[in-house]
Amino acid sequence: MNSTELIFGMAIILFVAFGLGWFAYWLMHRFTRVPGADTAELERLALALHEAEETRDEAIVYLQQREAELANRIAQTEAELRAAMDGLRNARAEAEQLRSQSGRRREDTE
Repeated sequence: MNSTELIFGMAIILFVAFGLGWFAYWLMHRFTRVPGADTAELERLALALHEAEETRDEAIVYLQQREAELANRIAQTEAELRAAMDGLRNARAEAEQLRSQSGRRREDTE
């Protein structure tokens, strides 16, 4: 076998391999092709998913704002409660002081 026959033999083998590869690609593309109706359905589903994600993000933002607002209201209520408790403590101490003073006055007058 001389070099010319070897070159032609290799060329034929490469051409057959190319033809088989192209045929396999065409066959696979033919069977895996998505019909146009399915493509439209996929696009509709993708759009619905995108809208659902946007709605979810908006809900998350709303909940975070609402949580911050409620935390602020709780902090204000706790501050008011502390102030009321301090006022009550002061009033009790003052009442106790007035009781002790009125008790001493009674003892003094008797």
